[in-house]
Amino acid sequence: MKTLKNDPPECSENLLAMRDTLDILGGKWKLLILHYLITREHEVNTFKKIQREVLGISAKVLTKELKDLETNKLLEREELNTKPKTVEYRITDYGKSSEDLIHQLVEWGKNHRTTMLQS
Repeated sequence: MKTLKNDPPECSENLLAMRDTLDILGGKWKLLILHYLITREHEVNTFKKIQREVLGISAKVLTKELKDLETNKLLEREELNTKPKTVEYRITDYGKSSEDLIHQLVEWGKNHRTTMLQS
């Protein structure tokens, strides 16, 4: 990453951190899935239930996003001993560390919607 001579020394580090964050949490679905799992932490959250309640997500995309979130240790997956096979997804403690960020995004979105409706 290029930096300018007059950039503060922490600038490139902060930009790298932001890029990492966007790579891990960016896109249309990941934050919605994390928010869903955080708010339903004490429920059994199966693939079908998540797909049904996160409106508009396809099975293919949900599969990819869940794998990405699991790879980044934000959720864990457990295959239950059922027929047909059922898989349960849970937020990890590390995944819960995104809760404040998600809450801030929700509040910002509410404020933005109000601002735009007043225009």
